[in-house]
Amino acid sequence: QVQLVESGGGLVQAGGSLRLSCAASGRTFSDYAMGWFRQPSGKEREFVAAISWGGGSTNYADSVKGRFTISRDNAKMTLYLQMNSLKPEDTAVYYCAAPLRRGGLRTKRNEYHYWGQGTQVTVSS
Repeated sequence: QVQLVESGGGLVQAGGSLRLSCAASGRTFSDYAMGWFRQPSGKEREFVAAISWGGGSTNYADSVKGRFTISRDNAKMTLYLQMNSLKPEDTAVYYCAAPLRRGGLRTKRNEYHYWGQGTQVTVSS
């Protein structure tokens, strides 16, 4: 079955950077679009970024546009999220997600079927 394992979270000061990774296994990674979501404490899980199967198309939430970059290495079966100029409001548990079927970019939570365990990102002011 599909497994997703995130890493790279931690504590960083405002203005700093972090790079999250998501290692995938269980099926052909390069056949599927992927996404990142986040869930601040006490709030709903929200879309952050998505990338097409080949990496040529991306989509970002307005709140992270220009600061975060989603990318993938299909040979390594790994998804990345480079986060720059971090703000305290970026504090959340970050999840990578994969859809059940092949297709284009997806931005809605209910369009994803597989989820990682999450990695905590805390940005101090």
